[in-house]
Amino acid sequence: MDFDNKKVLVGVSGGVDSSVCVDLLRKQGYDPQGVVIRFSDASDEAVQDAEKVRQSLGITLHIADAREDFDKYVVQPFCQSYVSGSTPNPCIMCNPNVKFAALIKTADRLGIHYIATGHYAQVEKKGGFYYVKKAASAAKDQSYMLYRLPQDVLSRLLLPIGAYEKPVIRDMARDIGLFNADKPDSQEICFIPDGDYDAFIRRAGYKTKYGWIISPEGKRIKRHEGVHNYTVGQRKGLGVALGKPAFVKRIQENGDVLLGYAGDEFFTTISLDNPVYTTAVPLPAESIVSVKIRSAAKGEVAKVIFSDSDRITLEFIRPVRAPAKGQSAVLYDGEYVLGGGFISEVQ
Repeated sequence: MDFDNKKVLVGVSGGVDSSVCVDLLRKQGYDPQGVVIRFSDASDEAVQDAEKVRQSLGITLHIADAREDFDKYVVQPFCQSYVSGSTPNPCIMCNPNVKFAALIKTADRLGIHYIATGHYAQVEKKGGFYYVKKAASAAKDQSYMLYRLPQDVLSRLLLPIGAYEKPVIRDMARDIGLFNADKPDSQEICFIPDGDYDAFIRRAGYKTKYGWIISPEGKRIKRHEGVHNYTVGQRKGLGVALGKPAFVKRIQENGDVLLGYAGDEFFTTISLDNPVYTTAVPLPAESIVSVKIRSAAKGEVAKVIFSDSDRITLEFIRPVRAPAKGQSAVLYDGEYVLGGGFISEVQ
């Protein structure tokens, strides 16, 4: 296929980051077009706001319907994970399987080589491979969310926002008169805008596990209303009084929720399933890496105990707080993403 290498397809959501992304690319000499992806019925506002961006910036806007894939790869696994006692991160699943797949598919149809998004991250080619690299803004860095993107996507991906701090992006938006310059960042999962996971999962028809809330001493305290209401590390909303602070230490296979006291939430070893590697090669045992066990966490130093195509086992130099099954652990060499996987065991 012949591509026009000056054209770039930008995923626009109506937010300030993707909007400024369009303007930055134009100033860098590219010819940007936009695409807004319809993930679910909750995407209507994003489609409307993307149309305002089109009018403001004078770009061609396409609409991609990814609702079927989104339900298959994001919504159903999200619900299933919660009712089985794990804590999913839907953006991690959406990016490679839905969002960037839709961007690539639409770009190919239009004969456009490059794709771009408003993520706070960077892409750099090094030693023959394209690496996701941390953003210039440590506070907004989203490299964690992109760790599962394959080489064929990274080789075409432009991330101009990653070189800036958020206040600078808002100033740019004001300078070009964008309506969304002061639009708040979204804090909720896009397909559950009201934040009520419990109601959403119940409406979707998923059956949860029930069991007991178990005290740190091993005593049954009370029956709970489903494991999907709890996540490892949770401190608030437990509905129990133990005389001192408690948190969710573990969600058992039988549906029981085991509590721990403050200080008991630290673990040294984790195992990851379904790993991916930037270079497609597992990391050598004894490698020292920096690991983020959640998006907003700081990297913690760990040693690779074992690594192959099915599993990674890591041992932290100092214990980490509340790694949660189902969440991703992402491995870094300094600023560069080496790979990662889904937390399956902690000890």
